[in-house]
Amino acid sequence: MFVPSGDSVPDLAGCTLLMPAVSVGNVGQLAIDLIISTLNMHKIGYFYTDCLVPMVGNNPYATAEENSAELSINAEVYALPSKKLVALQLRSIFIKYKSKSFCEKLLSWVKCSGCAKVVVLSSSHSYHRNDLQLRSTPFRYLLTPSMQKSVQNKIQSLNWEEMEKTPCIPEIDDSEFCVRVPGGGITKMLYDEGCSKEIPIAILLKFVSEGDNIPDALGLVEYLNEWLQIIKPHVSFTKA
Repeated sequence: MFVPSGDSVPDLAGCTLLMPAVSVGNVGQLAIDLIISTLNMHKIGYFYTDCLVPMVGNNPYATAEENSAELSINAEVYALPSKKLVALQLRSIFIKYKSKSFCEKLLSWVKCSGCAKVVVLSSSHSYHRNDLQLRSTPFRYLLTPSMQKSVQNKIQSLNWEEMEKTPCIPEIDDSEFCVRVPGGGITKMLYDEGCSKEIPIAILLKFVSEGDNIPDALGLVEYLNEWLQIIKPHVSFTKA
């Protein structure tokens, strides 16, 4: 599934994989774009998959005429070895009934490559929030059991709010409660697969509405940065 750009397969052991869910407002994808361009991550390969709608376009991160003619496709992988970071960017939607197959193949690659953890950046429809969620921060997180073991204390120190369980069937009063991410694309599927396969996955999401979602993406990256500190916070100094 993963095809390296060079002659050898890059060593991803111990790396953190960042990836988006193709979700409402494309917030996760915008956030990954921001991370890749800000950190100047370089492309190390791509995913050859029949699960995504095929697409090809110009290099979205071109900085000079020399690299402006490079092509990009629907699923590419970027890396920043100095920070042990890997980013998977998804640029098209899933073909019907293919999303589960993609999740299974992706997590199989994660396991084989030795990535330490997966962080999924996602979003959910703001109009599905309940009264409690409306009165609190728009950001939420989810951790698979294997991820909880290693980062739970750090997450708790940040005073983040975990995604609440809601009725599985909202219209039925006595319905069982479960985790739901309306508008989240493959978010819930990745979470369930990570739980069953014991893969450390963290889901970071924001409740949003469709529109200009660039501010939502900025907020989501700042939310991620509170935990992983991948981008040095900008400090401005004013003269006395």
